[in-house]
Amino acid sequence: MDEATGPQSTFQRLKSVCVPLLGSSLLTPASIPVALRLLSQLGDILRQLQSSAQPLTTPTITYVFFPLSTILRRNDLANIPDQVLEKVLDALSLLCDTWWWDMDIAAWEQVFMLCSAILGGIDRKGKGKDRDEETKVAATSCLWALLRERTPSEGPSEQPAEGHAHTIMQAYRNHAQSAKFLPVLGQTLNSLLLAAESPHLPLQRASLEVLSAIIGQYLPDGFVPSVLPGVISSMSKIALGTKTSKGWANGDIVADALLVMQYAIVRAVGDDVCLREGAVRSLDNLDDLVANPHISATDHTPTAPYMTRRTESWLRGTASQLHIAMNAMSPLVKHPTPAALVGLADFSAKVLAATTLTMPQSRPLLLSFLLSLKVSPFERVAVLSDVSLRQVLKSHNSGRHHILQTLLQISRDNLAALPRLLLSHADSKVEHAAQILTSVCSLATPSTNSPSGITAISAGVGKLLGPHGHVEKWGWSLLSTLEFVNPPIVVTPTSAAQLLLESDPSAPHDVAFPELTMRHVNSRAAYEALEQMFRALGATAGDECLFAVEWFVDIAMSGRSARAVAALWCACRMLEGAGHVSTAAPASSTLAANRTRRLEKFARDLARRIGETWDDEDVDMEDQFPEVSIPRSDVHEDNVLVEHVTGLATIRAVPGETPSKPSKPAHAAIQPMLHRSLRLQLLSITAGILESRFPPLLLHTLYPVLHGIISDSPFESASAMAALSAITNHASYATPANLLLSNFDYSLDAVSRRLSRRWLDVDATKVLAVLVRLVGRDVVQKAGDVVEECFDRLDEYHGYEVIVDGLIEVLQEVVRVIEEDEANRLVRDAPPGQDIPYSEDPALRVNDFAEWFNHRHDKEQETKPSRDSSYPREAWGKPEENAGAEDGGETPQDDGRAAESPSQALTHQIVSRSLYFLTHAAPQIRARILLMLANAVPVLPESALLPSVHQAWPFILNRLADAETFVVSAAAMLISALATHVGDFMYRRIWDDVWPRFREHLRRLEQADASSALSRRGSGAVGTESAYTHSHRLYRAIIQTLTAAARGVQAQDATNWEILVLFRRFLHNQVHDELQACARELYGALNKQNEDAVWLVMSATMGKVEGPMTFLREPRWDIEENVRLILQM
Repeated sequence: MDEATGPQSTFQRLKSVCVPLLGSSLLTPASIPVALRLLSQLGDILRQLQSSAQPLTTPTITYVFFPLSTILRRNDLANIPDQVLEKVLDALSLLCDTWWWDMDIAAWEQVFMLCSAILGGIDRKGKGKDRDEETKVAATSCLWALLRERTPSEGPSEQPAEGHAHTIMQAYRNHAQSAKFLPVLGQTLNSLLLAAESPHLPLQRASLEVLSAIIGQYLPDGFVPSVLPGVISSMSKIALGTKTSKGWANGDIVADALLVMQYAIVRAVGDDVCLREGAVRSLDNLDDLVANPHISATDHTPTAPYMTRRTESWLRGTASQLHIAMNAMSPLVKHPTPAALVGLADFSAKVLAATTLTMPQSRPLLLSFLLSLKVSPFERVAVLSDVSLRQVLKSHNSGRHHILQTLLQISRDNLAALPRLLLSHADSKVEHAAQILTSVCSLATPSTNSPSGITAISAGVGKLLGPHGHVEKWGWSLLSTLEFVNPPIVVTPTSAAQLLLESDPSAPHDVAFPELTMRHVNSRAAYEALEQMFRALGATAGDECLFAVEWFVDIAMSGRSARAVAALWCACRMLEGAGHVSTAAPASSTLAANRTRRLEKFARDLARRIGETWDDEDVDMEDQFPEVSIPRSDVHEDNVLVEHVTGLATIRAVPGETPSKPSKPAHAAIQPMLHRSLRLQLLSITAGILESRFPPLLLHTLYPVLHGIISDSPFESASAMAALSAITNHASYATPANLLLSNFDYSLDAVSRRLSRRWLDVDATKVLAVLVRLVGRDVVQKAGDVVEECFDRLDEYHGYEVIVDGLIEVLQEVVRVIEEDEANRLVRDAPPGQDIPYSEDPALRVNDFAEWFNHRHDKEQETKPSRDSSYPREAWGKPEENAGAEDGGETPQDDGRAAESPSQALTHQIVSRSLYFLTHAAPQIRARILLMLANAVPVLPESALLPSVHQAWPFILNRLADAETFVVSAAAMLISALATHVGDFMYRRIWDDVWPRFREHLRRLEQADASSALSRRGSGAVGTESAYTHSHRLYRAIIQTLTAAARGVQAQDATNWEILVLFRRFLHNQVHDELQACARELYGALNKQNEDAVWLVMSATMGKVEGPMTFLREPRWDIEENVRLILQM
């Protein structure tokens, strides 16, 4: 909108304020409030015009400036109140934003000097009181309006945009750098440095903005070195927050202070200005070697006032002081705000690029800042640091090569410093050094902001890990400090002993490796940083790192000590990086990578080597030849200075006493276990590298994995489970069961070779058992070979108890797997109803009694026993004889048996050939046979099961009198299974043969529980606290057997009464819940046989029956709740 048009023109609005303001220009106590009000209105109008983009013409600006200048002329500046002066300066600042384009030099100088005087306190010198912070902020804002650089888009539309802003800026700059104005500029700089240290945040921020403009644009090149020390000192204190009580300075303040430092350092000791003045020279080509290092100006040339000449000696001293100051800024890397970190990254990048030649000693420091910030959790900081580093390394100037060499040297220094940092337990420093190396390596790979990596870094890291990288020098000191100890706890999704893979088909098959624990590293962050560092080294070096990996593997395979374990760990992490495989993530998330033939050949040879040396004895070569083969570095190269030692120092009271030899550390005993676990990790990594080409190597590697699963150590067992899961995923199998089934012959061959006379391994049988368990129900397809192998070895090694026990365990596992498959369990007919419940109606009960009384002397009709379809209905051979007589013997023989399934045939074979071991001398073998028979009962048809049970029945009864409780428990469990599934065959045997023995066992167990430490304590308590004791299992088997028998055949009244009285104690509420449930089932079955007897015993026990039954009362047993449940059944 034009100023002369509109309902109320801009000029009229300004005039309505400026005219009264001019009348109140002489400040008195009466006019000061009026002046304040008018100045506030003037400021509001100017802000509205600025926000609405209405430009002010030069005459209008002059018109508004006149009353403001009148106030300043008519009143002594020292007597103008702070509020009035603040509003005057605010108005001047708003005017100068537009006036800057047409302002004459004299007016610019006068406003500048006014603001400088107010900011420095010159206007009130001797008055004893400085201006308040708000007035100084207004003065600083006015200076910013005078000094800031404009863009062409900010200029008036009627003026030419191209070069006009630069021309005006250059005119102001030339005047500011004149000899007359330079003292004013210096005084202003000093005032701004003091104001920048103010605790008032707006004043601090405004002062730093003006300082960046003055130092970056207005100071002469020769004047910057003169003010450099003061500027760096003040900015360092501001950035570090030395005067703040909160510990950290504001993030924006830190960024602004670093920007001022950047301008000062670049303008004072930048490569360009120092090259011009001869303080340093560049050697880009051969001609530079013979060129005159000095410029035309000689040393005796006089220097202008306030200026400092840049000479070689001055540069050395200044660079050294600047390095000290920048080194003090190292804590800023941990600043909690991203604004400060962005400022530090920008400062480091700009100073590094501009001072490559002048400050070579600061290159490592600035690079370390950028490398540390590259792994910052703030994405903006990490991206800026990454982009800055890549720009510096890809620039075409000569300093790029120096920076690259410095970067590689930083990598070597941090790698060499790790042993010393580890021994000192400096986790934060270890993490920092590892992150520095990781950041260097990441520059070699493309990123989202850079499509290509720095190939020179890949070559440098490859040289470090290659044949000429002296890995034997830095590797030994590193391995001596990377010591692993027994982890305090192993966290796994499920217990490996329960074979989590196939026990729950719905469970995920991706299992992570358990984490190792370092002796000298306590924080998880430092441990993960070390892991990531080795992966990054391997990924950056590529195939060149295989030399270092092979060196680590050779060291690891030569022993089982802590150093060998550390070497394996280093080889695992480095090979992960080279092969782009991660053991910490599921195999499905591993990124595809192009792997070279050299890497695949190395992985193939390594996997075969691990498999072939798996059974080597855990003999440590370092124990046989201590410190002989360990090369020592030179004295000057050994940087292991400090070792963190924990524990108590032993003080001996007797002088001259010979100190005892220190004992071997406790963690040394678990090093072989950690060694095997890491070899399993190495196998999974080779599988990830080879992927679909790995299955041929299963011939060598399956046995080590399965052998690890059966380990007594939870850590090793969990590692083996994770290795099996990783190999399954990498080899493209759906489940581990599919992998093992497809390569079953490999595993069986490995076990067979370890059960020969030349090579006998007692763990081979356990491996075979776990193999059967892992494969699951599909093992029937291959179990014939397993069974034949087991019985062949039983014939060969029947005198070796350990071997026989292991082979029987395999057979038991085969039967258990078959029994767990619901498809293999027979569906048997329910036994005839002997337990018809009584009617609830009393009238019907009388009728039933009358019916029974009338027919009590009738002969009972024989009922055919219930059998399944495989049981013969006639005598053996009778159908064949009749059929042969009728049709001349042409009909084939058929004994009535149904065809056995493969699972039944296999189970029948195992049972029939294992009965002889019921009398084995080893109790655990006898127990295994009994448990195996119990697992076979639900599977076998009666035609196959009953003859074997009948044949072994005397031996089974003898096992009930065994000296070992667990054998008796196993026999009772077998009888329970028989009573449940083939009850009509077992009922008479139970009442005649088994019950007397059970009764004796109950008496013995009651006596044993009285003196057992595992028994429950309390009034009337029965049994043990745990459900896994042999006595508990025996109790459970006895009760379940009698329950099955009570449901099938009604026993004699005397026997029933005896059972009712003996098992009352298991209804006590202090008994184990499982035994209470079993007892309720037993009494429920007996209740359907003889409800009156059960009610009488229960009521008498609780004291509800008087008379001759009071002897049954047991007040110590609380059975009321269980009785209520039983009588409602």
